[in-house]
Amino acid sequence: MNKPPRIEEVTATSPATLTIRWSTGETLTADVGDWIGRFALLAPLRDESVFAGARVGWYGHSVEWGEGVELGADQLYSRCRIEAGEPSPAEFDAWMRANNLSLASAAEAIGMSRRMIANYRTGSRPIPRHVWLACIGWETIKGRRAA
Repeated sequence: MNKPPRIEEVTATSPATLTIRWSTGETLTADVGDWIGRFALLAPLRDESVFAGARVGWYGHSVEWGEGVELGADQLYSRCRIEAGEPSPAEFDAWMRANNLSLASAAEAIGMSRRMIANYRTGSRPIPRHVWLACIGWETIKGRRAA
């Protein structure tokens, strides 16, 4: 089974931005201010000095600040990809589900290997923009043909 990307390095910038280098080779940012404002468990991060102490969590599976405060890598990766205007693994998975596609049928639909589709779906590889455009194009053509 493919693993989601791991966090290799994190830098916190006031007021609530994380810059993260991922095991995929990407360096992306995430503004987590809305999470900090919404969730009581993250309230300690409202203190800028606490937020600045962000560090890579256990084996890169989270960003942590001590005191039991952490954010999971999977949610952060999706947030980073969305904020960068790139498709996230969750969006890719939703595309497959919406179109009732298995790994094999999704691979056939956009002309890729089953393994690469699995990588995109789990987030172990970033989804290139041209692949996401192929997904949208396939869906558009499929919709027109069905009409």
